[in-house]
Amino acid sequence: MDRIWDFGDSKEYPIHRIHSYPARFPAFITTKALQYAEQNGVEVKTVADIFCGCGTTAVEAKRKGKNFWGCDINPVATLIAQVKTTHYRDVVLERYFSAVKDSFHSVSMTEKDYEKVNDRIKYWFEEKNIESLLKLKKAIELEISNRSRYRKFFLCAFSNILKPTSRWLTKSIKAQVDPNKPVRDVMESFEDQFKLMRKANAVNIFPPQCNKVRIVRGNFLSISPEKPLADLIVTSPPYVISYDYASIHQLSLLWLGFARDYRDLRKNMIGNQDGVRTPSRSDIERLPEIGSKTYRKLLQTHSRKAASVARYFIDIKKTVTKCQDILNSNGMVLFVMGNTKYRNTEIDNAGYLVECMEKTGFHDIKKMTRKISSKIMTPYRDSRGRFTRDSTKRKVYNEEFIVTGRKK
Repeated sequence: MDRIWDFGDSKEYPIHRIHSYPARFPAFITTKALQYAEQNGVEVKTVADIFCGCGTTAVEAKRKGKNFWGCDINPVATLIAQVKTTHYRDVVLERYFSAVKDSFHSVSMTEKDYEKVNDRIKYWFEEKNIESLLKLKKAIELEISNRSRYRKFFLCAFSNILKPTSRWLTKSIKAQVDPNKPVRDVMESFEDQFKLMRKANAVNIFPPQCNKVRIVRGNFLSISPEKPLADLIVTSPPYVISYDYASIHQLSLLWLGFARDYRDLRKNMIGNQDGVRTPSRSDIERLPEIGSKTYRKLLQTHSRKAASVARYFIDIKKTVTKCQDILNSNGMVLFVMGNTKYRNTEIDNAGYLVECMEKTGFHDIKKMTRKISSKIMTPYRDSRGRFTRDSTKRKVYNEEFIVTGRKK
């Protein structure tokens, strides 16, 4: 137990909240990780996050004057992260917003524009808002060059108004329609979102010196960054049984043209949850003890899920090995990881991670418990995926683990 990981010492900066993102870990984890590493003799010049999500670690690393390298397979995540780590000139933002707003009211639509509308979009949106969103996106593309970093700012704003302007059930982790939802007006939502992002950007939290920040899209196991790369890795790997992030981000994936079918994003995720790749017997035999025991237990009752879990464990082992490769000598890795459960089988993700680190050659490995403050009072989820105090509902974990290790 180490209570320093439970709560932050101050409020998060508004830039962290410009776009909703499920399961984002709190910003103070990164700032405390930096303190922890430096107190333990790590000279941190470059921080990496191999599952960087919406850029929480990236923002805090840059804020503290560190270089940063990060990657994520989700293009929506990397878009948000790139916007969060960029400071924009307010006068330019205001000028572009006025131009986009004027263009929205004057732009004309063609049949070709409507032909691009995905059937899945038609499922989630009313016809009136589909037309408004098409006009808004076209206005952004007409008024802001694709080469301009400002276009990403406005596309990020566009992305975050998609759920409130759709029939998506608010604050649900599951993709489901709310037939009684009062759907918001597109331009009204966009103006509110622009004001929120503009206000957050006005608080320039980054130091004047130019720190290198590079955020790339892709599966960490398929990317070949320079080696060694970082002094400190701060990251939160996906869980063995996690939310369907491809489904959760489907509105942005479809509207921004990142995918015609959001399920395509799953194919290259850690563990390859769609079951395209069958784990070999030799791969399974080489799994650390917790991985092999979990696989054998699941195999007795859920063979398909057992194969999925085995693929995940294999990829996490490769991930830990690659973390060794990109760390500088004496560098540190810090994983934020929680345990999960499938039916009656406990999945000890954190314990498995420790085993992989031991086999890979990390030393001074520590596993510390962190209480998740938002889940202490509401440790259950209802059928719609919302947190609740109702003890008759499915219990969720209200703690997770900070796992650290050093490279020799």
